[in-house]
Amino acid sequence: MSDDEREEKELDLTSPEVVTKYKNAAEIVNKALQLVVPACKPGAKIVDICEKGDSFIREQTGNMYKNVKKKIERGVAFPTCVSVNNTVCHFSPLASDESVLQEGDMVKIDMGCHIDGFIAVVAHTHVIQEGPVTGRAADVIAAANTAAEVALRLVRPGKKNKDVTEAIQKVAAAYDCKIVEGVLSHQLKQFVIDGNKVVLSVPSPETRVDDAEFEENEVYAIDIVTSTGDGKPRLLDEKQTTIYKRAVDKNYHLKMKASRFIFSEINQKFPIMPFSARALEEKRARLGLVECVNHDLLQPYPVLHEKPGDYVAHIKFTVLLMPNGSDRITSHPLQELQPTKTIDDPEIKAWLALGTKTKKKGGGKKKKGKKGDKAEESAEAEPMDATNGAAAAAQE
Repeated sequence: MSDDEREEKELDLTSPEVVTKYKNAAEIVNKALQLVVPACKPGAKIVDICEKGDSFIREQTGNMYKNVKKKIERGVAFPTCVSVNNTVCHFSPLASDESVLQEGDMVKIDMGCHIDGFIAVVAHTHVIQEGPVTGRAADVIAAANTAAEVALRLVRPGKKNKDVTEAIQKVAAAYDCKIVEGVLSHQLKQFVIDGNKVVLSVPSPETRVDDAEFEENEVYAIDIVTSTGDGKPRLLDEKQTTIYKRAVDKNYHLKMKASRFIFSEINQKFPIMPFSARALEEKRARLGLVECVNHDLLQPYPVLHEKPGDYVAHIKFTVLLMPNGSDRITSHPLQELQPTKTIDDPEIKAWLALGTKTKKKGGGKKKKGKKGDKAEESAEAEPMDATNGAAAAAQE
């Protein structure tokens, strides 16, 4: 076996060290979320909450692998975002932004951590209020969470990406909600937050993805966004965009001095992972980022919005497709929900009743082929309470 082949082999879940790094990253991002959720109070500045999440991840990852010979990259894999009410995603404001949270706000928190490029991401929805969440607000969160639980059971070896796309649509419809268009669930690989294998949230003429089958030892970020609106988010203001990722395959000789300065700083500090413009010098960044984006050197993560008055919920988790079943490594318990809808559809109930762990008969690796079917037959049944959007599962 050549060095290249050996290197390739060591970088997936067949290596216990890789599994450990994923789980360590997950533990840190779960703890960061536990810190950020209670910080979402009326009057709290959104930028302070985002900074709290990022600082915690930097500090915790900085304490790991300090004494190893080879330097191990680690830190924030996706900047903390706090998107409120009808804002769909990616709101991570600059230091000068004065936006604050209010009683009754529906807050989507999205964040990621990596250790040696092995990434764990999570998103969670929380309403700033005492007592159970009721009405349409509860419906939209239950829709996202139940869709996430169904996806967890269908992202398994032998199943196809389109199986998941169809299932999550059906779940959202059961709560009279829509899955938001344009959201993609990606395979994760070392230093790759948006791998080539993708689960589409909503099929549309603009967004097509290749058919793909899930395989053992793969890792996925499953990303579910639901809305009480039409599920077609809009970009309202490009100036709100603060999160970018270096497009590693693109090069261009920048004309402006500010752009060259900023681009050099990005290449040094954030060569691969998405970053927030908050981490750059603000005045220079405002000038320099525009030219970088215009010439495709940076991929922006735009802040998208549904219509005012629409509720938007977001649940994202990281799952390892281990030989003994699916291992969801990031999550956060939901508030008590009292949705107006209950799940009566037998197909959705059947999906929720599927186990996530596989009981194997005998040792050895499973043969390729129809492993999805076999896994379902021998899965441990872990039925979910569909009424509360399978909330119990999020508390594992």
